[in-house]
Amino acid sequence: MRPARLSARGRAPALHDSRRVPRALHPVAWWIWALGLVIAVNRTTNPLLLILTLSVLGFVVANRRTDAPWARAFKYYLMMGLFIIVLRIVFQSVFASGTEPRDHILFVLPHIPMPSWYAGVQIGGPVSLEGTLAATVDGLRLATMICCIGAANALANPKRALQVLPGALYELGMAVIVSISLAPQLVESVQRVARARRLRAGKSRGWGALRTIAIPVLADALERSVLLAAAMDSRGYGRTGSATRTTRRLTAALMLAGMAGLCVGCYGLLSGSGPRLLATPAIVAGAVLCGAGLALGARRVHRTHYRPDPWRAPEWTVACCGVVSAVLLYLSAGYNAADLNPSFSPLRFPGLPALPAIAILIAGVAAFAAPPPRRSVSGSRLGPPEPAGSPIARAEVST
Repeated sequence: MRPARLSARGRAPALHDSRRVPRALHPVAWWIWALGLVIAVNRTTNPLLLILTLSVLGFVVANRRTDAPWARAFKYYLMMGLFIIVLRIVFQSVFASGTEPRDHILFVLPHIPMPSWYAGVQIGGPVSLEGTLAATVDGLRLATMICCIGAANALANPKRALQVLPGALYELGMAVIVSISLAPQLVESVQRVARARRLRAGKSRGWGALRTIAIPVLADALERSVLLAAAMDSRGYGRTGSATRTTRRLTAALMLAGMAGLCVGCYGLLSGSGPRLLATPAIVAGAVLCGAGLALGARRVHRTHYRPDPWRAPEWTVACCGVVSAVLLYLSAGYNAADLNPSFSPLRFPGLPALPAIAILIAGVAAFAAPPPRRSVSGSRLGPPEPAGSPIARAEVST
């Protein structure tokens, strides 16, 4: 057996990297995959399925994220999810809604009597094991949904998603992209400041460390805002093009009427008291009006694409993995729907339904279907040098 040929850095190349060309997957495919998991998680409060979803998210992110600084933000979403679970347990314990006679009491908090006009909410009292477990699972579901969005932020570059938006939604898409990119950019700034402080042997703990981290991060955020505003202005952000005032008003009227039709249609489908016969025509009419508004508004924004992201078989596979998981849990066919939302009163260990578990595991196929991510050639963990005069560079050279 011939030994594997070593690279210039003395390491054998990975097998999957030699068979598949590394490239960035289309960002929309990752977002469809993540939103499909969000829909699937929203259908269940089974803690075993939620933990399985978190495991799938961690596995996919660990295998298909890049080495960019913003791709390391997933662990911060996990910390945020843990904080949400703890906060939900605290609220359940303090604002307890009462216990059943057969519940297992963990401890009793001092009870604060409330006035009669504030009935329905009590502060303090006995805290049961069943109520604590229900609050834990409720917080775990919300934390898992947030981690799904965090996985999409760690795997996909949201700025590249602007290339596929219609021209009429360019300004709205830019606002959404800026808001979504806030958390990864903040994490990137904190990491760069912490790296600069380690290079100059600064304090790593205490209020002094917090002050020396917060000020450079704030200055870096302000400088990024100024650079973003200048870049948007130089690229003609908010320009109206050759569209007349009548065309702009007609586009706004079509979009508003279309959104109103979609809202009325969705209300008719979801509400039992609504006019269900008018739900489908309202949705169809709203979709047609929105499509006409997008087509008319796209005329005023003409954009060219430099090296657009391809949509190939890996993109279809990754997107279908998330869609299949959402559909299987949404239809509730082939298994008992009660297994998705187990009850903890009486206290019992929840079961793991086979088909929903398989549906969530299908989402993990994205780790194998997506092409391997691009890695930096240098392999340095320090990253590129900061531009001269930036707050991070000043923090690196300060003593």
